[in-house]
Amino acid sequence: MAPAAAVAALALTLAACGGDNNNGDSTGDGLSGSVTIDGSSTVGPMAKVAAELFGETNPDVRVTVGESGTGGGFEKFCAGETDISNASRPVEDDEVALCEKDGVTFQEMVVANDALTVVVNSENDWATCLTVEQLNTIWDPKSEDKVTNWNQVDPSFPDEKLVLFGAGTDSGTFDYFTDAINGEEGASRTDYSPTENDNNTVQGVQGSAGGLGYFGFSYFEQNADNLTAVEIDGGNGCVAPSAESVSDGTYTPLARELYMYPSVEKAASNEAALAYTEFFVENDAEIAEAAQFIPLNDEQKALLDSELADFQAAVDAG
Repeated sequence: MAPAAAVAALALTLAACGGDNNNGDSTGDGLSGSVTIDGSSTVGPMAKVAAELFGETNPDVRVTVGESGTGGGFEKFCAGETDISNASRPVEDDEVALCEKDGVTFQEMVVANDALTVVVNSENDWATCLTVEQLNTIWDPKSEDKVTNWNQVDPSFPDEKLVLFGAGTDSGTFDYFTDAINGEEGASRTDYSPTENDNNTVQGVQGSAGGLGYFGFSYFEQNADNLTAVEIDGGNGCVAPSAESVSDGTYTPLARELYMYPSVEKAASNEAALAYTEFFVENDAEIAEAAQFIPLNDEQKALLDSELADFQAAVDAG
């Protein structure tokens, strides 16, 4: 998913440095086994880059990254089927309870930032900026089978059929977007094309003159030649999604954090899972850059380092 040159360059840098792990657990030395990851399709590309880079110094470890969505990922994680769960929203109370019931403990880690991006067809020259109210008009459950044309969103927009694509209900992106735009998690019209694979949204919007969809910023970055990102007016004027607008707090309300949840029990019994987690955290900024994600700020990185220390302590205690 990320540019091959960026990944290759980072792999060479990490190899030359012998990895960036303080205790040497993720730098090879005969480490073998497998690491199973699932969850958010937004976080998936970053995890895949991390897996590729980790494999440069740990060729005998097989890391698989699934993308069944944040909710679907937690179902597998709490059932003990995966070592790590990726998420584009924080774990919810019912998921915590499910993991507790099945004896799975974990550490929440914020690994990157995201500008949830609304995209339109590259030939769309009218919806350059949309207000939160206009997005609500488009996606509100009451709009189902009623708001079907762009001129119903704004009278100045053309008579063009509105064709919608977006995240499926197992997706953390769906949860976050519906909460931010419609005021309630899960509240959305259903007459759109849902998917847990963001590439389907890319293809759908690209192939529809009146298409509109939403997904993580990295997917837009990778498809910027074929799609147009819509500026969002959250009440203080139109703001484009970018690393800068997320960092300075102006991209509201669609700026968010992205998460990784490693299992304490899995790491205690699977040295490869622990080594991968350590590698990911200790090289987080470089992995984010290679995967075209918005990196953590200094405060977030200090917190991530603390979260890794807590996780390592829990694994040792287990």
